[in-house]
Amino acid sequence: MVTDVRKPSAAPERPPVPGESQWGRVTTPRTLLSRALSVPLALGFTVFLPFFVAAQSGDGQRDAAFWLQLLLAMYAGARLSAMVLTSRRKLLQGSFWLFVYMAMGVAPLAQAVLGRVPTPVVGPRSDLTVAIGLVLLGCTAFDVGVLLARHRPAARRTGGSRKEPRPVMVHRRRLQLLTLVAFLCSAAFVAKLGGPAVFFSSRQEIIAGIQEAGVSNGDGQAGQALLRGFGTVPALLALLLYTRWLITSKYARRKVSVIATTAALAVLNLVVNNPVSNPRYWFLTVLFALLFTVFPVSAAMYRVALSMAVVIALLVFPFADRFRYDEKNYKPVETTSFLEPMALKDYDQIGMFANTITFSNSGPGHFYGRQLAGSVFFAVPRSVWPGKPRDTGVMVGQWMGTVNTNLSSPIWAELWLDFGPLGMGAGLLALGYAAARVDRRYAKRATRRSPPGSLISTVVPLVAGYSFILLRGPLLQASGRVAIAGMCLALVATYRHDKGTTLR
Repeated sequence: MVTDVRKPSAAPERPPVPGESQWGRVTTPRTLLSRALSVPLALGFTVFLPFFVAAQSGDGQRDAAFWLQLLLAMYAGARLSAMVLTSRRKLLQGSFWLFVYMAMGVAPLAQAVLGRVPTPVVGPRSDLTVAIGLVLLGCTAFDVGVLLARHRPAARRTGGSRKEPRPVMVHRRRLQLLTLVAFLCSAAFVAKLGGPAVFFSSRQEIIAGIQEAGVSNGDGQAGQALLRGFGTVPALLALLLYTRWLITSKYARRKVSVIATTAALAVLNLVVNNPVSNPRYWFLTVLFALLFTVFPVSAAMYRVALSMAVVIALLVFPFADRFRYDEKNYKPVETTSFLEPMALKDYDQIGMFANTITFSNSGPGHFYGRQLAGSVFFAVPRSVWPGKPRDTGVMVGQWMGTVNTNLSSPIWAELWLDFGPLGMGAGLLALGYAAARVDRRYAKRATRRSPPGSLISTVVPLVAGYSFILLRGPLLQASGRVAIAGMCLALVATYRHDKGTTLR
């Protein structure tokens, strides 16, 4: 008797997948396109644009400051390219390098080529060289902080399993309360300034309305910051939270009340947060926050946003102050070179850092936390705190004798003035560490399976947008909206995950 012994049959071969390599990794058309664009994108940001700007004719000096500025632009371009091409969305780091590339890199390089600056640099050329070197030091410290964030401490374990912290959620009833507060505060803001029409005139009219309302007197800015903050921030936060709820929840899209509330909040924000009555950096915050809330998991949108922001910063942003003044005081820029708007407009960060160094060297020295204390306790009126610090930009501008003291004071200058070069480096190292940790947490939570009430999915896009204001400075001007946003978030935050409490 012959026994038919057969070997186990091999698993049937599956048909090959188009684009699959011999190692089994699938290469999609989108991946191929991304790889094809990576080299020209990186070369464009890192080499082509900086060298194209540097090769233009102008009256600037080709000295140590110029070559340091070119190095800074190339370094920031390489880091921005890495942010655009990363496989994981890094909103905070991407915003940081976008700001550095344009405001501290390419725009000051154009100023160095033309020999023209939007704000006079009153000190010696050596102070400008030191300022550029300190910015490079701060950027390096930021990257060191990012590297340190990769070495996280061992996670706590309970019973042999990893213990994950419970995510912070949005409390549904408190969100409704925040929405009510937003409508009341914005209505009071609109009524205080004389009605909705003034919000579509010019920012000059808004400032005049605030002064007529009696909340901005002398050097005190606390009243103005609180009025504008409470009039704009709760409305924006409520819109972001409702938009995320509507985008990520089928239940919300079937609720007429949610749709109607979102539409009403959109109209409210169109009044109080439109680009006509608000500074460009604040509208940029609104735009970034809404963009990444509407597209919570789109890597393509993240890459397009960072890439197109460079084009907008070059071609649109310098001309976007059309509504800063009324018709009588507006003077359009007439130019034949795309470099001139960057040399004549708002990109004064490097120059103001140099002026801050000159101001400190002229006698005051470092303040050892005094300016930071003024930003933290911004709400304390000067009648209670007579020696309350002024905005760093205003203080340096008054020392320079400029008529317009609404000048920037980048985070590098704020930290250096308070704590010196070592303190500045430590502060930016901590900033890089925090940004990397938050970006990692955001990438982990911002998925298609993330619940509609996940608070971090709304907070991180908002912080990424507002980081342009924080990095530009002065910190004292930016503190009001930060504090108000913190109060609003504390109101709606909860650790409870039951269906009766959170969004669904």
